[in-house]
Amino acid sequence: MTIEPPPPRLEFLARLEVHVTAPIEVGDTPSGLRRVIPLLGGTVEGPDLKGTILPGGADFQSVRSATYTDIHARYVIETQEGDRIYVENTGIRVASAEDIARLVRGEPVDPARVYFRTFPRFETASPKWMWLNERLFVGTGARYPDRVELNFFLIH
Repeated sequence: MTIEPPPPRLEFLARLEVHVTAPIEVGDTPSGLRRVIPLLGGTVEGPDLKGTILPGGADFQSVRSATYTDIHARYVIETQEGDRIYVENTGIRVASAEDIARLVRGEPVDPARVYFRTFPRFETASPKWMWLNERLFVGTGARYPDRVELNFFLIH
């Protein structure tokens, strides 16, 4: 007899608002249009996880085609209690060529028109948050001219 594992279910972890500044354009590389977007900081709001995003992180993007962008952001969350959590958030953003061009120019695009999904990984030394090191998460995102909004979910 084979017992099927239950299908995954999602539990909301937190909503992040990440403030960004103008991209640093590297140019058209073999991986696509390479851009580095400095992260200025932000906020983290969840049922248990609350804090700020420290300045100094960045989103390392590769615009691979007129419709597809690879995203790889790295930054640090500092909780209200002072614990620090390193975040490595990898994902993709897919939309029409026109909408991607608007995003690249820093113009607003309705988030419903963009498929923006990520898988954040966490590292921390904090005993309270150690469980983040041992679980998988998924995220949804929306890009605005001055910020990125992300919702992270624990996969059970």
